[in-house]
Amino acid sequence: MLERIFEFSLRNRFLVLILTALVIVGGIAALRDLPIDAVPDITTVQVQILTKTAPLGPVEVERYITFPIEAAMSGLPDLQELRSVSRFGLSAVTVVFKDHVDVYFARQLVAERLAAAKEQIPPGFGAPELGPVTTGLGEVYQFVVRGDGYTPMQLREILDWQIAYRLRGVPGVTEVSQEGGYAKQYHVVVDRKRLVSYRMPIGRVFEALEKNNAIAGGGYIEHGGEAYVIRGEGLVERPDELSRIVVGVGPGGIPVTIAQLAEVKIDAMPRIGAATRNGEGEAVIATTLMLRGANGRIVAERVKQEIERMQPTLPPGISIEPYYDRSDLVNKVIRTVTTNLIEGALLVIAVLLLLLGSLRGGLIVASAIPLSMLLAFTGMIQAGISGNLMSLGAIDFGLIVDGAVVMIENIVRHLGEKRAEKPEGRGLVILRAGREVLRPIFFAVSIIIIVYLPILTLQGVEGKMFRPMALTVIFALVGSLVLSFTLMPVLASLFLRGRIAEGDTWLIRRAKALYLPR
Repeated sequence: MLERIFEFSLRNRFLVLILTALVIVGGIAALRDLPIDAVPDITTVQVQILTKTAPLGPVEVERYITFPIEAAMSGLPDLQELRSVSRFGLSAVTVVFKDHVDVYFARQLVAERLAAAKEQIPPGFGAPELGPVTTGLGEVYQFVVRGDGYTPMQLREILDWQIAYRLRGVPGVTEVSQEGGYAKQYHVVVDRKRLVSYRMPIGRVFEALEKNNAIAGGGYIEHGGEAYVIRGEGLVERPDELSRIVVGVGPGGIPVTIAQLAEVKIDAMPRIGAATRNGEGEAVIATTLMLRGANGRIVAERVKQEIERMQPTLPPGISIEPYYDRSDLVNKVIRTVTTNLIEGALLVIAVLLLLLGSLRGGLIVASAIPLSMLLAFTGMIQAGISGNLMSLGAIDFGLIVDGAVVMIENIVRHLGEKRAEKPEGRGLVILRAGREVLRPIFFAVSIIIIVYLPILTLQGVEGKMFRPMALTVIFALVGSLVLSFTLMPVLASLFLRGRIAEGDTWLIRRAKALYLPR
């Protein structure tokens, strides 16, 4: 099999070169689409169920909200773990599935069970919702909203209704989490003494507020060949409109309004915590969450571009100041990996030139390095592996060029021994030289690949951390093995022409002079 592949490549050199060009084009396209990140994402396949509740204590949140949700989620297919947190006004249930489960299929299973859990939660205690489709490494861009002369409530309002609203439309962004500031609310502070004096139950106030803050449709009226749509609009837009809502009839048949029973004002929603920056007091911050599986560097760049387009439309004096940008971290990782790869490749090329003694042969062997990497990039795209310090930083160029070195060195040796006196005999010499080392190259590289196979059996966090590294190295080694049998002999037949000098290089001669007895 190996000999047939080798002989086919030598007989169809033009076809091999065409296929190599396609490999280069496909590898460059794969590199362009390859997700780049700093470290592997070790987050499990999980779905979060978040419930914002009435101001209940942790015990009540656990009893009336968290427990019904956990009971509904138990027994799901491929369920691995179920954990929860019950805090004041918040319930968070995390459903963890096995690694082979698709995250969107997991969300569908949870959504089906969540319908049954909602029936067990008392009315008014909150509506459970699924968390965003993101991971533990989903935070790609964090920023502070600042503006001289603006209150924290105004800054939070600008963040909620202008900035976050537009950022959620950026491709790859699944959620924008807001913190700090004061969320604006209309507060109706009821005076119990007035309720008693007007003989008005508190429930009547809730009912009046609900019924007088709504929109109703009334069908349409046909007139003169036209249809007039009827609707009743009763949405409250200002605090004084709330004050004028009629609650009922008091003693003596006098209408009683909200203003007679309570104080209506604009205030902040009750908070559990706060956000500060550099010890300077209240800050309004936001975190942009990336969609699971997206390219963190590209998403962060898109967010920055959208912020630049958004800035002129914001109120005067409002500025968006980033304090965490995933693209900066990823770019530094890319520079580190690129520097290591280039320095490693140059070192390997230098050693090849010193030991092979043939400039053309060394350059042919060195060409296996970028071509093997392009094949590895293609395999990474197909396997869904991102480029990071673990997957790319573990590549050893010495292993990659192992097969190519043996193939080219043997061909150079045979050509140097002048076995091809006539031009038409050069191909036979290359064919004979390649046949001698086909099996040793195959078994040598295969043994290295086998060494990495046990890593593929790792599970859990260890598997998520080290499997991408092992797969990337295997892809590069398989690519180098294929190139050793196909492209290397073709390049040797094209460029190793003329006189080929065979003998010890200067480095080898110096080593022998120091080693051999005098």
